[in-house]
Amino acid sequence: MVTGWFTRDSGEEDFRLLGTRCTACSAVFFPREDAHCRNPSCTGGELVEVPLSRQGRVWSYTDGRYRPPAPYVSDPEAPWEPYTLVAVELEAEGMVVLGQAAPGVGVADLAVGMEVEVVPGVLNEDADTGTVWTTWHWRPVEAAR
Repeated sequence: MVTGWFTRDSGEEDFRLLGTRCTACSAVFFPREDAHCRNPSCTGGELVEVPLSRQGRVWSYTDGRYRPPAPYVSDPEAPWEPYTLVAVELEAEGMVVLGQAAPGVGVADLAVGMEVEVVPGVLNEDADTGTVWTTWHWRPVEAAR
C-alpha cells in the first residue's frame, strides 16, 4: 500500500482515496501533494488531507493488453490477462482519477457517464511473507447492488 493514498483498515463501504486541498485556493490534488500547491495562480496555503468522493462518473476507459511496467508486479512466466483502465470524474473535486476496473469488469461493462465507485483491491500478494499490496479499483455502482 502506498501510505497516505487511501484509508487504511476500513471496510469496503468506508474505503476512500485521500487527496490534499490547498487552504488558500481550495484546489484538490490526487495523488496527494504535501510540499506546495500545484495551482500556478495560487500564492500557496496549507495543504490538508481530504477524503475524495467514493463515487464518480466514467470519463473514459480502455483495456490494457500489455504487461504494465513497475511498480506493478508482473511475473513474466505467468499467463498474461488484459485489464481495464477507467478514468473517473469526481465532480465535487473537479478532477479525473485513473485506476483499474474491479476484477470481472471489462470494457463491455462500461459506458461514458456511468456511475462507478471506488473499492479496495489487491495489487499483489507475497505467499511467502503474507504481505498484501493494496490498491483501488473502480466498480459500476449497479454491480454493487
